[in-house]
Amino acid sequence: MTTSFLLISQIVLVVILVIAVLLQKSSSIGLGAYSGSNESVFGAKGPGSFLAKATFTIGFLFVVNTLTLGYMYSQDKQTSVVDNMIEDTNVVAPATAPTPTTTPEAPVAK
Repeated sequence: MTTSFLLISQIVLVVILVIAVLLQKSSSIGLGAYSGSNESVFGAKGPGSFLAKATFTIGFLFVVNTLTLGYMYSQDKQTSVVDNMIEDTNVVAPATAPTPTTTPEAPVAK
């Protein structure tokens, strides 16, 4: 339950992080040209400082979520395949019932 929630949030964080990185100003125009009049939404300084802070925060959440998922998945898998193979070879076969040495004779028809 918890790992599925963290995995879904990981996918959402990736999508948001990619969008935040693509909206940032770079040496080429990139997708920043499509942001248009975002300066009024993000304040007087423009989207630069807001997007930088948002990208850092989302990136930090992504790293923390990744480490948490790794820890939870490693707790689920404490044994290795080799350990399972060694346990299978050490299993003692269950005792079987002794087979009778003499078979009962069938009645003879007269």
